[in-house]
Amino acid sequence: MRVRFLFMCLLIAWMNALDAQITQVVRGKVVDRESKAPLIGVNVAVYPSNGEVLGSTTDENGTFVVEGVPVGRARVVFSYLGYNTVVLDNIMVTSAKEVVLNVEMEEAALKLEEVKVIAQKYGEVRNEMALISARQFSVSETERYAGSRADPARMVRNYAGVVAADDSRNDIVVRGNTPTGVLWRIEGINVPNPNHFAIPGTRGGSVTILNNKFLSNSDFFTGAFPAEYGNAIAGVFDLRMRNGNNQRYEYSAQFGFLGTELMAEGPFQRGKSSFLAMYRYSTVALFHLLGIDIGTDATPQYQDGAFRLHFPLKNGGDVAVFGLGGWSSIDIIKSVPYDTAETELYGSNDRDQYFTSQMGVVGVSYSHPLGSSAYLKNVVAVSHQRVTADHDKVVHRVEGSQFVPDTLFDILHYVFEENKLSWALSLNKKYSRRWSMKAGLNADLYQVEYRDRVRAVFGGCAVDSVTPWRKRWDAREVLLLFQPYVQFKYKYTQRLTYTFGATGLAFTISPKAISWFEPRAGLSYAIDLKSRLNVGIGLHSQALSPYLYYYDKNTEYSEQLTPYNRDLDLMKSWHFVVGYMRILGPKVRMRVEGYYQYLFDLPVSKRPGPYALINSGSGFSRFFPDTLVSTGIGRNVGVDFMLEKGFSKGYFFIASASLYDAKYRGSDGIWRNSAFNGRYAMNIAGGKEFKFGPHRSLTVSFRAVRAGGQRYGIVDTLASALEQDIIYRDERFNEFQFRDYFRFDLRVNYVLNTSRLTHDIGIDFINLFDTPNALRYSYVPCRANPIVEERQLGRLPIFYYRLDF
Repeated sequence: MRVRFLFMCLLIAWMNALDAQITQVVRGKVVDRESKAPLIGVNVAVYPSNGEVLGSTTDENGTFVVEGVPVGRARVVFSYLGYNTVVLDNIMVTSAKEVVLNVEMEEAALKLEEVKVIAQKYGEVRNEMALISARQFSVSETERYAGSRADPARMVRNYAGVVAADDSRNDIVVRGNTPTGVLWRIEGINVPNPNHFAIPGTRGGSVTILNNKFLSNSDFFTGAFPAEYGNAIAGVFDLRMRNGNNQRYEYSAQFGFLGTELMAEGPFQRGKSSFLAMYRYSTVALFHLLGIDIGTDATPQYQDGAFRLHFPLKNGGDVAVFGLGGWSSIDIIKSVPYDTAETELYGSNDRDQYFTSQMGVVGVSYSHPLGSSAYLKNVVAVSHQRVTADHDKVVHRVEGSQFVPDTLFDILHYVFEENKLSWALSLNKKYSRRWSMKAGLNADLYQVEYRDRVRAVFGGCAVDSVTPWRKRWDAREVLLLFQPYVQFKYKYTQRLTYTFGATGLAFTISPKAISWFEPRAGLSYAIDLKSRLNVGIGLHSQALSPYLYYYDKNTEYSEQLTPYNRDLDLMKSWHFVVGYMRILGPKVRMRVEGYYQYLFDLPVSKRPGPYALINSGSGFSRFFPDTLVSTGIGRNVGVDFMLEKGFSKGYFFIASASLYDAKYRGSDGIWRNSAFNGRYAMNIAGGKEFKFGPHRSLTVSFRAVRAGGQRYGIVDTLASALEQDIIYRDERFNEFQFRDYFRFDLRVNYVLNTSRLTHDIGIDFINLFDTPNALRYSYVPCRANPIVEERQLGRLPIFYYRLDF
């Protein structure tokens, strides 16, 4: 009885301790949005969920500290005379980590009054020149939406105008454009594909190298983007890394499907310099042991990491050293017996494949205020990307219901490497309350090397012939890409704002890869306090992936290659966008955008036919173009609708719909559907948080998406048998669609705050109903019918446990 009584006393004491109030610190810095100068005397009010009101003001450095904030969700309001008020909702306060907010406030066009219009609403972009087709996303959003996997590219699929290209990868289709039209920027630098298992020429991969633990709030653009963004025709990710905590040491450890992670941050010198570092190693092998299907029998291996060192300077500027990178490898072995009904989602069924990819970026940024009205930022970085692959052809024979390996032939070796020295210089100048300017230069010095040789084995289930080795790439060159820009912003009144500017792009890879003048302009008009009309227009250009310029089919088996696509123009696209936004209630808003994109100078086959590079960009294969000419044109037209409620009162939702039509005209003069013309997409996601006392919560969220199916044509069976790959006929190319795509994801996570620790346990059920969505056709030799329909990923549970301390 005494033991039971003691146990009950301890249990009651533990429960009371859990329910005792736990508090945390909210602090940060407030600066002018255009000049980046610190703002002194800004009123900061914190509204925790328990009804208290806590406050502070910024000091001469623009910094503030609010102590004693109860854990849970809080609202933070920044107000300052002559500036638009900023309201940040749904700030998550946990027991293990301080909340650090870096806020930019925009000066009102009106004089000497505190404007009551809320300027920075939920999701508004950080880039001061963006007025339309732009969205800021927070770190919490990459975790909040079901199926996002803490991946920015998968998370933005919830937005209108963005569609998944392939469940096995995170490529995205933006308003019907090729996924290769997306630009990735980190800390102002254009970076290589930041994904594991990245195929040359693509912009996605199976697993992201990025980690939301080191990212700050970032911007995503879907069209008519500002002049500082060049070499992209579809969309832009403009990502920022956050600084480590400069007041105390904080740590995080996580184990789950996507890997085992460790992170540390803290001060070098308390109150000044700081560091942040993280590392992740894959744990997918565990799931093979549990018998969970991830689309392949192979075991993907990967690891990645990132760091940022921050050093404030006495003059108000700062220096930051940053880096991120990753390595991935997979061996897909088919020289073993396997079921004839089995298909390989991540590779081919007729060969052993050994694939490795790696990328990394290391840079230094220097920021320096020029008085109180100007701000200079200089970033220098080096980046590296290397992809290697070796393939061995497996000739199988059929025994019962299995393929049994018979003969093995070495058929492919390639090494693609790109090293780059990048420089990004920008100047922000604020002339008055109404006028501001941003000008700069982005430059990339490339050193590229591409090596590839291949031979073919003909015969399917029996070897008829083996060709000699044939070179297709053999290049090593130094290239320069150069992009200056300037953009102005003019606030004519508090309701009406204009932006206008221009950029240009030159790339020494081709004598025709020059776009001298690309105008960009935007307009935003506040009809009333709750509604706004936006207009954007711009000319955008993009070079092809560099390796495509050096390809030679080399049917003569020559040792000396003669690349035949070195004189292609830049791809170009005019973007026209009109949008309407209305606030329907607290944290609820509606957006509608109509757009028209005219694409020209598209690379299409010189031989009359349907081939065009804009049909490429997703999947696990490189591109092998014949002779191309820049005479193709295209047009994307559509309407995007989005209804969104930010997290408040314990729940959130986002509903989006897109109707669009993406077509192009090839060298034969015929208009066709592009490969990414799904015609429509609908998405709804939401979630509800259930509170169990002040320190415990359970959140259940979901995502349902329905979209038009993938495009395909009539399979040329004879040509496919000869090439051992799917070949479509020219006639009726891309006229057909697989059945509509549908997927339902469910996410459950539980958070527990104790006095010094935060526990976060969650599981994502991807494709909960195991819907068999078609992806593409593939060719599997030796079958009675070698034309096989491949399917997207089936049901996949992704769990994690994170401990912050």
